[in-house]
Amino acid sequence: MEGWLYIIRYNRIGLQYSRKRYFILDGNCLKRFKSIPSSEADTQEQVRSAIIDSCIRITDEGRESSYRKVFFIFSLHNTSNHKDQLKLGATSPEEAAKWIHSLRDVARNPEANLVSCSKRKWQPFRAFDGVLKRTSKKESIDWISAASMHVHAMTSDVIAPSPWQIFGCQNGLRLFKESKERNSSGRRRWDDPPALMAVGVVDGTSEAIFQTVMSLGSSRSEWDFCFCGGSVIEHLNGHTDIIHMKVYNDWRAWGAHRRDFLLRRYWRREDDGTYVILYHSVYHRRCPPHRGYVRACLKSGGYVISPVNNGKESVVKHMLAIDWKLWKPYLPKPYARSRTVRMLERVAAMREMFKIKAGNSSSECPSENASDSDLPQIEKGTINKDVNIVIGEEKAGNEREKLSGCSSLMDLHNMSDEFYDVPDPIDEYQSDNEWTSDMSQESQYRETTQPKFSKAANFVKKFHDRTVHKKGYKDLQELSWEENVSHIYGSTLPNDSRCTLPCSWAAADPSTFLIREKSYLKDGQKGKAKGTLMEFIGADWIKSNKREDDLGGRPGGITQKYAVEGGPEFFFIINIQVPGTPMYSLAFYYMMSTPLEECPLLENFVNGDDAYRNSRFKLIPYISKGSWIVKQSVGKKACLLGQALQVNYFRGKNYLELDVDVGSSTVARGVISLVLGYLNNLVIEMAFLIQADTYEELPEMLLGTCRLNHLDAAKSVPIETMPDQRER
Repeated sequence: MEGWLYIIRYNRIGLQYSRKRYFILDGNCLKRFKSIPSSEADTQEQVRSAIIDSCIRITDEGRESSYRKVFFIFSLHNTSNHKDQLKLGATSPEEAAKWIHSLRDVARNPEANLVSCSKRKWQPFRAFDGVLKRTSKKESIDWISAASMHVHAMTSDVIAPSPWQIFGCQNGLRLFKESKERNSSGRRRWDDPPALMAVGVVDGTSEAIFQTVMSLGSSRSEWDFCFCGGSVIEHLNGHTDIIHMKVYNDWRAWGAHRRDFLLRRYWRREDDGTYVILYHSVYHRRCPPHRGYVRACLKSGGYVISPVNNGKESVVKHMLAIDWKLWKPYLPKPYARSRTVRMLERVAAMREMFKIKAGNSSSECPSENASDSDLPQIEKGTINKDVNIVIGEEKAGNEREKLSGCSSLMDLHNMSDEFYDVPDPIDEYQSDNEWTSDMSQESQYRETTQPKFSKAANFVKKFHDRTVHKKGYKDLQELSWEENVSHIYGSTLPNDSRCTLPCSWAAADPSTFLIREKSYLKDGQKGKAKGTLMEFIGADWIKSNKREDDLGGRPGGITQKYAVEGGPEFFFIINIQVPGTPMYSLAFYYMMSTPLEECPLLENFVNGDDAYRNSRFKLIPYISKGSWIVKQSVGKKACLLGQALQVNYFRGKNYLELDVDVGSSTVARGVISLVLGYLNNLVIEMAFLIQADTYEELPEMLLGTCRLNHLDAAKSVPIETMPDQRER
């Protein structure tokens, strides 16, 4: 693959700058040029390059702005040297997705992984001659088959009933309402605003629709008849920001005030080209309620834009659950519902806009407008350049042997011109899709500090904590939970097989999850899991001021008790580390009494290197009870954790622990921050397995499942109450 990309860096005084360079991905070698090489002599002249192998992790950093240019960022990280990384930007989400997919394929390619991570850890990037002549072990060649190279659609790996019921059809849109759960008396709970959804087909690519929905400029008035004005209040990261939107009040009741929204907006792109945009109301000190407006509350909402018909059309799902803050005696509930349905009809307006522009040959489609307005005119022909795939392996190998550049990712940077970033004259044009004018100047600098509370706030917090501990009463549920807590690693979260006790765990039904069958390599079929390989025996829900690693090696834990007894039991520990202040750790303990030799796939995983483990370990998530926004953010599709997040492995005498750092990905941080806000109302189910890529390894087998019932962050056990770590 080849094309123009931007190198994103920060100079020594903290200002961000970018450099446009031409990149060629040739085999497992990423080359950088100042211009398009026209001959072999130009290819060898002033080339800088780096090796892409199994030690390189590619992460999607999202959408950022630099000097009035919007980039879709992705980063390359060397897992054996955290200082060795490269940050690149493309001018469209599809272009960034192509590069991410190609780089990940190369990193997983057996022929490209000529250096194992264990060796790479002690040997930084070397000259290409020494790297290319080095042979790898047999285990490093056999761990990927052609099956894992395919990009699967965003289908579900979970069998679950649909929570939606159709109640009408209007303007060519199907209208759905969310089924409400029944309480103990058998009545439906209608206290919360009803969740409504409109589904329609739009004659446009998913990327063009995504750019259209994300725009807060004047072009939005072409389809959004509710939109009066909007701005970005704060840019949190590449996938999350805070936006303020005002809506027209043409259909409001007489005497009612105008409405506005302050929303947290999160987006991501799936591998099949589906875009997910989620909203929910928040409070922000920079945007208090405006005079003359009533701030409505968006409980849950967003868009799901899925490509169909070979990407020419898209299915758009628009969901809203709005509390309009109405006077109940004055206006009935059907009025609030009619206003929500009115807003959902924006999908029909968008459909008509795309239909007209697609039929008018003299006008450009929205996707072209959105892309071209974000970059200088001189770059239009290069960004839309077709992808060139290098097929001749022998030619690529010969070219690699002739290269004489350095192989570190840092060598692809330009340190000499970091203070000379003068935007092109065309950059002075402010497009509708850009949001730098709405953002504060703080977004141009790197955020290196976290907000600090005042001394008074800290004093109040400490006083409140002491008051809570001294209170003379406790809730019955809190008392029953504390009776089940034993401060031993592996048992801080109580077990409740009936799933009636809040903040508890149980094993989930394996038949809920779909796994690869014996004939998967031929027909791609998946079937219900029939059981688990290991037994779910314990869980931890702890918090600390720092990241807690290697829980299985702590004294007093479950694994250490069995290790002292010298039994044949083997433990598999999954420690999900949630960033924040404090940091939370959600750990699951699985045990197998039979020898590892009886399960070759698990044995290879336990004894394999980190690159092999990262390419095989999968998680299937499922939110069985919760709001639509959380279900949509988590999804129900299997994910290779090692390719999306940083995973640290700890091998003990009788255990293997996987410490999953959720904070290593901006996408994962956005999801987990959203989940934490709804944690008390969620029932989370998960399944863990090792991906089978060969016919001998099929069918797959679940390692274990779990069901978390209404977790509560306040009931997490502080690490200070656990056994002293210094005793190890």
